[in-house]
Amino acid sequence: MNGSQEATVFLRPGKEKPVLNRHPWVFSGAIERIEGDPQDGDVVALVSADRRSLGRAYINRRSQITLRMLTWDPDEALDGAFWQTRLEWAISGRRLLDLDAGDTTAYRLVNAEADLMPGLIVDRYGPYLVAQFLTLGIERWRKAILDALEAACQPAGIYERDDVPVRRKEGLQEQVGVLRGQEPPAELEIAERGRRFLVDIRRGQKTGFYLDQRDNRRRVGHYAAGREMLNCFAYTGGFAVYAAAAGATRVVDVDTSAEALALCARNLALNGLESTPAEHVVGDVFQELRRYRAVGRQFDLIVLDPPKFAASEAQVMAAARGYKDINLLAMQLLRPNGLLATFSCSGSVSADLFQKILFGASADAGRQVQIVEMLGQAGDHPILLSFPESAYLKGAICRVM
Repeated sequence: MNGSQEATVFLRPGKEKPVLNRHPWVFSGAIERIEGDPQDGDVVALVSADRRSLGRAYINRRSQITLRMLTWDPDEALDGAFWQTRLEWAISGRRLLDLDAGDTTAYRLVNAEADLMPGLIVDRYGPYLVAQFLTLGIERWRKAILDALEAACQPAGIYERDDVPVRRKEGLQEQVGVLRGQEPPAELEIAERGRRFLVDIRRGQKTGFYLDQRDNRRRVGHYAAGREMLNCFAYTGGFAVYAAAAGATRVVDVDTSAEALALCARNLALNGLESTPAEHVVGDVFQELRRYRAVGRQFDLIVLDPPKFAASEAQVMAAARGYKDINLLAMQLLRPNGLLATFSCSGSVSADLFQKILFGASADAGRQVQIVEMLGQAGDHPILLSFPESAYLKGAICRVM
């Protein structure tokens, strides 16, 4: 993978600037030619059209993102020590956030390109790690990475959640299972800012929980006292628990999964919040919002935390229509001066576009709307300045007049 016979990839004239600016992706259209015969997944040397060395990357010609940069230093050794160093650097960043103070036991350890480890996701859930090897190039380094994780974290077990469609685009199979150590239990209890949650890391969405919304759950809880909340795309009740703990008068959770809502109810009980009136509605959010509008039901606080509507640039316009639809409906369901906490996790939908979508929804709803807080992903999902795509989660808390 890093021997003397590495192939060399030449960029087209003028295409080296993003690489020089430390952007980690090189698209197929920027490549002039390849000298040598690399296999997809191999490490290659990258040079400009005038043969200036730009660093080393792994290659996959199946993907439009043909190269993902591993190092901008052409002489840096790519071996087990390389991954150990990168991993320790990522872990040290989490220490800045004081996440191991005892009240939070679940957080992201490795955030792919934003932690200079393209294609690799690692989340900690108490004594267990959950790993995703999302690209062919990172798959080739699986053993070295697992060795480094065991040495640095000494987990009870490392579980694989590679049941994601992006792996098929890389020529890989979707798979799950134990990689090292013990298998995690069917349900694992975690702590987050003193709240308690039951998580299914073997079958739950993402790696089991929406860790990136940690800080936003707390901010929504700040506004929940004395308010009736509609929690859309509720999943296992993260926002519901924070709102109920803060003194919400009622929480209505809507999700398509009855299983997730059952866990939502149990998470409320786990935190001693059974006395908070709660409804758990199995249904499509778009349809339920329209049903509530038809019967004239209103709320004081609405949370919209939908799944990714746009997986690529080609889907942005359709996604924008979907975001506008649910936000318009939510604005119509809010009582005067009600609050809307709304999110987009579609990386292809920029923060500027998301704000324009909210404006369009407010205009069509006939409501004046103020943004009182702009929100983003938690700090354990860092944003790399040279990689703006890593700023994928956009959110706003709006006052609807």
